[in-house]
Amino acid sequence: MSGDFPVALILIFGAALVPLFRGVARSAYLLLLPLLAFAYLLTVPLGLHGQIELLGQTLVLMRVDKLSLLFGYIFLLAVLLSVIYALHVDDTMQHVAGLVYAGSAIGAVFAGDLMSLFIYWELTAVSSVLLVWARRGEHSAATGMRYLIAQLLSGMFLLAGAVMHWRATGSLEFGQIGLTNTAGALILIAFGIKSAFPLLHNWLMDAYPEATPTGTVFLSAFTTKLGIYALARGFPGTEELIWIGTLMAAFPIFYAVIENDLRRVLAYSMNNQLGFMVVGIGIGSELAINGAVAHAFADIIFKGLLFMSMGAVLFRTGTIKGSELGGLYKSMPWTTGFCMVGAASISAFPLFSGFVTKSMIMTAAAGEGMLLTWLVLLFASAGVFHHAGIKIPYFAFFSHDSGIRCKEAPRNMLLAMGIAATLCIGIGVFPHKLYALLPYVTDYEPYTASHVVAQLQLLFFSALAFAVLMRTGIYPPELRSVNLDSDWFYRVAGRRMVHTFGLALAITREGLGEGLMARAASFGESIRRQRQPHGLLLRSWPTGNMALWVMVMLLAYLLFYYLGHNGA
Repeated sequence: MSGDFPVALILIFGAALVPLFRGVARSAYLLLLPLLAFAYLLTVPLGLHGQIELLGQTLVLMRVDKLSLLFGYIFLLAVLLSVIYALHVDDTMQHVAGLVYAGSAIGAVFAGDLMSLFIYWELTAVSSVLLVWARRGEHSAATGMRYLIAQLLSGMFLLAGAVMHWRATGSLEFGQIGLTNTAGALILIAFGIKSAFPLLHNWLMDAYPEATPTGTVFLSAFTTKLGIYALARGFPGTEELIWIGTLMAAFPIFYAVIENDLRRVLAYSMNNQLGFMVVGIGIGSELAINGAVAHAFADIIFKGLLFMSMGAVLFRTGTIKGSELGGLYKSMPWTTGFCMVGAASISAFPLFSGFVTKSMIMTAAAGEGMLLTWLVLLFASAGVFHHAGIKIPYFAFFSHDSGIRCKEAPRNMLLAMGIAATLCIGIGVFPHKLYALLPYVTDYEPYTASHVVAQLQLLFFSALAFAVLMRTGIYPPELRSVNLDSDWFYRVAGRRMVHTFGLALAITREGLGEGLMARAASFGESIRRQRQPHGLLLRSWPTGNMALWVMVMLLAYLLFYYLGHNGA
């Protein structure tokens, strides 16, 4: 029956054949895989498919409902765009890792049980780290290892929580979990690491900017959005998520303003946007859940577009530092235009995708009487316009002329950016096409006069504030610097603790070594004495004494034999 074969395996198994192709044949094959998976998914009816029995539990490999379908569609679209963007790359490892990573994320989205979810969860970690290591540098190797540790730690929490949940309920079904017991708390931590909760978020800012230009585009689409999907499935209406998401939406703004690496600015911006989604899931109303998953859908496209544009800049210029760029609109006009579409979308300009998705979450928060949360989200909206809507295109393409003259991005990169930009505008102009895919039926109308005017006022005064701050020199300049976040604890304090522990261990080992060497020397001297003519080992033994020792050995053998058999 259609649906019994997991759609994820089309990409995962298909990735194994990538090394067999070269040139145009490889490009065609890479494009065929997501198209084939999408065509197959369209034939799968709603319901549970691919059920297997294992150790008395029913594992569901394909649970197809409106929530999983929405993420399945956008993930496959993200695969297609990422593949197009990476067609010029002649690196088999990146292509294979990207497809396995995407397939694993899709498998997790359709997993109907916690055990299947765990398997795909871990596979996303192992495959995605290769996109960081593909940059093949000492720094990327260390960054990739930290990223891998964080992702595997998430899997350990998920496994522990799943086992405890199974023991408490007798079921491994992946549905509403909540925070009623320890199992729920462990699973929430696992999802929180993936979603980049505060204090659990540094892997995002650490790893994404260190991946290859094409690898970052893959990474931006799947890991965090898989976490958002898992939260929407397991923890809708969990009040604690409102406050977590509110903090997520606010604090990255301050780091993004002072950050010089423009891809790292986008990573902080991603954390900010994830906060909006987490708030929506925490509110838990139908409008809020619709807003959260709709914003995840739109974010994959416009954040992917922004990472594509910065990846093209890095590919052509060899740098992504705001202090070293500027004036690139002369050399890369198409990339500049596409970047500005992404900037307008993330800033929620009317007629762009962010406007019709983020407003659903804001409206839900206002409708529930959450004034403080609404005000923080309003502040966060203005902040994201500053750092992603203005700072990214301004310092990369305008600002001062850096004197860099380069080629426009490769045609396949421009094609991927063009498709993404078209989708950003299409969703903004025809939002109800996206609304029809949402988990709940909605009659929400984003284009009301009050909403449009209020948003335009917010954007206007944010732009005015940026201009004033720049003219007065108050806005932080783009400088070469290292900005420490809560990663200080493992980058500095943790390193010092390890160093101190290592010194203590070395001293202890040295002391133990000296003691053992002294005892070994004493034992050796004793053996040497016994090997002398009058010593125990070379002494002439009477026959009676020899017989006595043989008897003792036999009695010992019989005793052990008896004890062994009686113990059995």
